[in-house]
Amino acid sequence: MRVYNFSAGPAMLPIEALTAAQSELTDWGGSGMSVLEVTHRGKPFVACAAHAESALRSLLAIPDNYRVLFLQGGASAQFSAVPMNLTASGDKVAYLNTGQWSAKAIAGACAQDLDVAVLADEKATSYTTVPSEGSFAVPADAVYLHYTPNETIGGVEFGYVPDSAGIPLVADMSSTILSRPIDVSRFGVIYAGAQKNMGPSGLCVVIVRDDLLGHSRSTTPGILEYKQMAESDSMLNTPPTFGIYLLGLILDWVAETGGLAAMGERNQAKAQALYAAIDNSQFYANPVALDARSWMNIPFTLADPALDKAFVAQAEAAGLTNLAGHRSVGGMRASIYNAMPMEGVQALIDFMTDFEQHNA
Repeated sequence: MRVYNFSAGPAMLPIEALTAAQSELTDWGGSGMSVLEVTHRGKPFVACAAHAESALRSLLAIPDNYRVLFLQGGASAQFSAVPMNLTASGDKVAYLNTGQWSAKAIAGACAQDLDVAVLADEKATSYTTVPSEGSFAVPADAVYLHYTPNETIGGVEFGYVPDSAGIPLVADMSSTILSRPIDVSRFGVIYAGAQKNMGPSGLCVVIVRDDLLGHSRSTTPGILEYKQMAESDSMLNTPPTFGIYLLGLILDWVAETGGLAAMGERNQAKAQALYAAIDNSQFYANPVALDARSWMNIPFTLADPALDKAFVAQAEAAGLTNLAGHRSVGGMRASIYNAMPMEGVQALIDFMTDFEQHNA
């Protein structure tokens, strides 16, 4: 039986893409081999990767002056790769800190002999807020401004795209990419781990503007160097072939279900329904400021934390899995990425109502 998987990642994937992969797992495209076995240098897989890139460009309306890279190491590798590719020793870079993933990106920059300016840090609110629009000044001499649009662990999301005052804006979109339309032209670099809305873990998609290529430090490893990877169509080394293949299937599913506009409407409706259930209860609570609530990751607490283990166990028995909050935060967290249907959200709401009635 398929369950409703509320994991923050690796996350629930669309059944349509999984069954398509299953149907040709042992014989891909009549090759007599699995896609897991074919050479990445052969024409069939080169075409597969080209399809994934084309589909992504179409859905996100990526301008021609941007390159799409399929890299390894997940988004975490980009915490180091971004400054390696965009800065020289001693440069100033700017960051917004809204939680644990922002902090990891900041640490990656601090390890590289840079002047790291943290323009806003939401520590005072225990990272339940984002800085208000216009509340920070971007240094004119900064090489880039980095932010995390959605903090997966804390369930905090920006409701706006920060004004970077003309310098390149860099965004870790691991938890938001493909969840709604975005204007790629507002960014210098977008990077995203695949394991939320795009496929299995290991693959990282990087979208980088052409003018930001070719500025890397000499010590940057080739597999993290944007220009080399762009010139080799992300095949400087053996790429994450299965991740790229599955990404293509998922992008086809997104297009077939109405594209990003329709996806955004569905995701907003799911989030609104779950937040309403939490807000209308005296038993559950969400700690995040109203204007910073994530569509993708919704944390909530129970009135009595002693009931947390019972809630998780009973939910799992009901086919609602991976609801325990991150170990550093506690409570509960429901991640409702693209593949989570409204039926799954409603099943969770119904369970929460029943659990409250029996335990309030």
